[in-house]
Amino acid sequence: MIAHLRGQILSKSPNSVVVECGGVGYELAISVATYTELRNIGVEAKLHVHTHVREDAFLLFGFAELAEKRLFEKLLTISGIGPKLAITVLSGINAERLVGAIRSGDHATLTKIPGIGKKTAERVVLELKDKLDDMVGFTPAGDAPVSLGSVADDVISALMNLGYPRPAAQKAVETAISQANKAGGINIMMDFEWVFRAAMAAVR
Repeated sequence: MIAHLRGQILSKSPNSVVVECGGVGYELAISVATYTELRNIGVEAKLHVHTHVREDAFLLFGFAELAEKRLFEKLLTISGIGPKLAITVLSGINAERLVGAIRSGDHATLTKIPGIGKKTAERVVLELKDKLDDMVGFTPAGDAPVSLGSVADDVISALMNLGYPRPAAQKAVETAISQANKAGGINIMMDFEWVFRAAMAAVR
């Protein structure tokens, strides 16, 4: 599974971007919010990635912010919402407003989003209202989880892509970082592969 990409932007549009990494061009579907965060063609981009595999397709969805990716993945847990609709939802409303609407049960706001009808809006509120406390960047002041650094966030994202729940993934990364502090400190903590392997060993 691809969890993160860093490379040169070859082309971009409000709903997709092509990023070259190691001589390979990866096309990713993106939201309008991510599009506005991306810089010009030819400039390096860093994207958190959700990989969606079907029998007939291998689809990549890119996000400038990890919080947006997590919200996207939460939307996928709702019956009737697939990845294409989820990315459309994130293009149709600011992520912070979306979280606020879900938490407050604001069906009127949700049904204004393209592709979201009354029944789907009700399901989104019912199933996600109490499951957004871990949304980094979208939680009330003082309640947001502490960031462990960009490498740690990437490893957590990778573990979640493998199917581990966020609490287990974060605990595993915290254990890995504790080991890194004992083994060599900041240099090891900046090594994605080392932290990922240590976290994988801890999460089992």
